[in-house]
Amino acid sequence: MIRQLAGILALGFFLLAAAQQFEDIGGYQVHYSAMNTRMLPAEVARAYGIQRSGTRAMINITVLRAAGSDDAMSEPVRATVNASAVNLTGQPRTIELEEITEEDAIYYIGTFRIANEETLTFDISVRPEGSSQPPSEFSFQQKFYVEE
Repeated sequence: MIRQLAGILALGFFLLAAAQQFEDIGGYQVHYSAMNTRMLPAEVARAYGIQRSGTRAMINITVLRAAGSDDAMSEPVRATVNASAVNLTGQPRTIELEEITEEDAIYYIGTFRIANEETLTFDISVRPEGSSQPPSEFSFQQKFYVEE
């Protein structure tokens, strides 16, 4: 039990540190990152059933309700999140996202295969729970390197 809790906390801190990019979508921030799964600590990958491999990558997305003031913290919210990716030659990557909930965090994580020096364009669709607005969409690109 303690080992699992340590894994959850480690994943949360690791993913928060990695989530440096975000999009504002009307009262919400969508933080996202993508990285080679080899970068995950072994115990964290094991706790979440993520395959550590130099030829696998993962995407992490979290949705935060923007804080009402400078003194307040943004609040994680559930959302309908979809992600897909395509490389520069048009080959698609299927990404099935899994919701991971911790005490004070909600993450959407999915893994996919990569090739060395491959650039992927990710298309993300997000609709925060309870929102009456249509899903917000944005894209980003990232280049991956295979680690042996």
